[in-house]
Amino acid sequence: MIRLARLATVSLFLSVVICVWTPEAQTQSGAIGEPSDAAERAFAQQHPNQWANLTPEQRETVLKNYRQWQRMGPEDRAAAQRKFNEFRQLPPEERRRALDALRRWRRLPEQRREELRQAYLHYKTLSPERRQQIAQRYSRFEKLPPEQRQRVLNNYQHWQQMTPAQRQEARRQFSQKQWLPNRPKRRRRFWHWW
Repeated sequence: MIRLARLATVSLFLSVVICVWTPEAQTQSGAIGEPSDAAERAFAQQHPNQWANLTPEQRETVLKNYRQWQRMGPEDRAAAQRKFNEFRQLPPEERRRALDALRRWRRLPEQRREELRQAYLHYKTLSPERRQQIAQRYSRFEKLPPEQRQRVLNNYQHWQQMTPAQRQEARRQFSQKQWLPNRPKRRRRFWHWW
């Protein structure tokens, strides 16, 4: 559970960093990967060998991150540094998963990112008990076999597409059934022993 909490913290940090970055943070010079002011040129000159080995796209990414860093206040910088240090201490597999999540985030349309930001803001308002409950459910979901996990996701997607009336009817039907998940199904007997 501690590893899950650590991974969630790092993932949330990476998400927040991405959420804060906006398109207006791009270079004013127009040249991809070229410093646009004296501070950026000084930054690039501090690491001449590494800078020379970067592609223009990689340089642009470094400059975007540098610009974002420059806009951050001292508290935000300290928090970012702590989170980065936590990230570096994660086992390689967890780091890979966090980076994969970051890449998936970047591929999302802006509308979906905004929906997720709003969901995160709502999540932060929940009580610690409710957040713990959500973390436990997610942990159980992660432990499901892939085919069962896919079934859960398909059911969720189907639920999202239902109208409120259809959802109400589904709840009614579900509550009428005596559903016991760990109880084996009764088999019909075609013969009687008496």
